[in-house]
Amino acid sequence: MLTVLDEHTRECHVLRADRALKSTDVIALVGQAVEQHGAPEFIRSDNGSEFIAHELQAWLARERIKTIYIEPASPWQNGFVESFHGRFRDECLNREQLWTLTEARVVIEDFRIDYHTRRPHSRLGYRSPVNYAAQLTADPTPVGLRSPSVGSASSATHIQPITNSQTNTRGRPKT
Repeated sequence: MLTVLDEHTRECHVLRADRALKSTDVIALVGQAVEQHGAPEFIRSDNGSEFIAHELQAWLARERIKTIYIEPASPWQNGFVESFHGRFRDECLNREQLWTLTEARVVIEDFRIDYHTRRPHSRLGYRSPVNYAAQLTADPTPVGLRSPSVGSASSATHIQPITNSQTNTRGRPKT
């Protein structure tokens, strides 16, 4: 599972289920998000092999996106994404029986759209991430992200894969 979230607007740009994700998959998915929403100043992720691969590092350098890595076994350094994953497990994965990858992708994309467009967030004044971003600016570039030609944003995008080995059945980190 690959999750791409905007720290500031709480928008969920990518929530992708796959059997395995390689650095080329991450580049393609993050590249689509960057193309659609603009490039963040930095990306916060764990130290998974798909995130430390030379290919991804070279792509991030070309896009002028800095990286911040979370220390191993330190989920508190990425609290927003951990909280999202807990809600995702409770509100989607624990309620569904997914038999195929295609079915999982459809159900997960429905959850992403609902989270992104309709679900109110207390940190956003009980507005959805899309409504919050739209109210912050009339500019077509989402708030917190920079256009590829501008280098002075103060936002981060979280990218994090989740696996069953990292969490228990309630979506909490294993202790």
